[in-house]
Amino acid sequence: MHVPLGVVRPESPSQTTWIASAELPTKVGPLKVHIFRSTGGGIDGAAPVEHAALVAGDIADAEDLPVRVHSECITSEVFGSLKCDCRDQLDWAKAEIVRRGAGAILYLRQEGRGIGLGNKIRAYELQARGMDTVDANRGLGLPDDARSYDVARDMLDYFRVRSVRLMTNNPDKVAKLRGLGVVVTGRIPVVIAANPFSAAYLEAKRTRMAHDLPARAHVPGVVAVTTTLEGCRRANGHRV
Repeated sequence: MHVPLGVVRPESPSQTTWIASAELPTKVGPLKVHIFRSTGGGIDGAAPVEHAALVAGDIADAEDLPVRVHSECITSEVFGSLKCDCRDQLDWAKAEIVRRGAGAILYLRQEGRGIGLGNKIRAYELQARGMDTVDANRGLGLPDDARSYDVARDMLDYFRVRSVRLMTNNPDKVAKLRGLGVVVTGRIPVVIAANPFSAAYLEAKRTRMAHDLPARAHVPGVVAVTTTLEGCRRANGHRV
């Protein structure tokens, strides 16, 4: 798979092109990284953006492939912020696709649920004044979630993936991918323990954005640790 993709769909707001790939040794095992470039997507539809697919094993023509569609979170993944569970979800997904022997993480460059880093930090300031993550976005005149998944669909097309089991707690992500024609046969929950800084955020995602997460414990910031697949099953009551 070393031929540029050049996905162009009349109904798609973005155009996606395969750029490069290489082997990537990681702490959890060997992965292969593929870089894609998209144009015309995002909240402003401006400059081209490069996205990444982290792949374990041979995924060509795969069915029921474990796939994490993960949006960039610089504050957590680079700066080490404890306000969200993004970095932990990414680390869990990497370890899980290696453990399973095949899978993919589609890493999309749409910071702050698509509103960008600057607006995300403005939203953080409003959260410090007492707003939750939803009201903070609305206070800035921004949507609750501005993400799009056309590029993820294009990546899956590139690998000829026939169907996926999505690694997510977000039913809306499943619905949006299905709306783009992706065959989603199931969902694998990724439940991470809250900490005192992330507990309110996760509770807002559960109660206001319909994420399938366990209710917050009576002691703020204390949630049972569920960092394994079996733990996720128990926490959500799902067959995975």
